[in-house]
Amino acid sequence: MITPGTRVRVARPSRNLAAAERFYAEGLGLEVLWRTTERVSGEHDLVMLGLPGGSWHFELTRDPERPLEPTPTVDDLFVLYLGAPVDDALVDRLVAAGGTRTAAHNPYWDQYGVTVADPDGYRLVLCSRSWNA
Repeated sequence: MITPGTRVRVARPSRNLAAAERFYAEGLGLEVLWRTTERVSGEHDLVMLGLPGGSWHFELTRDPERPLEPTPTVDDLFVLYLGAPVDDALVDRLVAAGGTRTAAHNPYWDQYGVTVADPDGYRLVLCSRSWNA
């Protein structure tokens, strides 16, 4: 049964796990919760990022034997509702960690936040609004 406490994992491929990890850890401030430490034939390399004790984590994968090229669209979004104005220093860290500030496809996100593309081209939205669940 799905409940408000159901654990969530968002997973997607990356062409460069080190670059993606740098963006989400050093830039955004997520922690590495787990990562593969050695290459095992037939298995994906991966890194899981999130916040300790959180009910979600973000998983980035790469299969060196059968790599998938990430195919982000302008509407593939990872949205964080900050409930406060977006800190310019955070945006600067994301850009320094390999991100690219970009205009949103949907103008709503430009009105209420900042969009930064990660090294694979997926978009992170830092939204100044609160989540009103």
